[in-house]
Amino acid sequence: MFAIIETGGKQYRVQEGWRFNVERLDAAAGSEFVLDKVLLVNNGGTIAVGSPYLDGGKVTCEVLAHGRDKKVVVFKKRRRKDSAVKRGHRQEFTTLKVKAISA
Repeated sequence: MFAIIETGGKQYRVQEGWRFNVERLDAAAGSEFVLDKVLLVNNGGTIAVGSPYLDGGKVTCEVLAHGRDKKVVVFKKRRRKDSAVKRGHRQEFTTLKVKAISA
């Protein structure tokens, strides 16, 4: 059984027991978080597709930890203008573990 969910403007394919990172959520580590934007659920060959989301579909997750990703360097240079800008960015994320999928 797997589901396709949407959070943070991105879509993820998840199964029970899987761990995955999403954009930072406002939830304490160790708490339960319910993702209700479920696009599709495949239950052993029976497929339920929403338009765009399934009514009553939800994925229950456990919040494991919060963290920050590796630094991404953004460098912009304008040739012959003596102009250069160097910036860095570290994206914050939340690690989730899927406990249950219901449709």
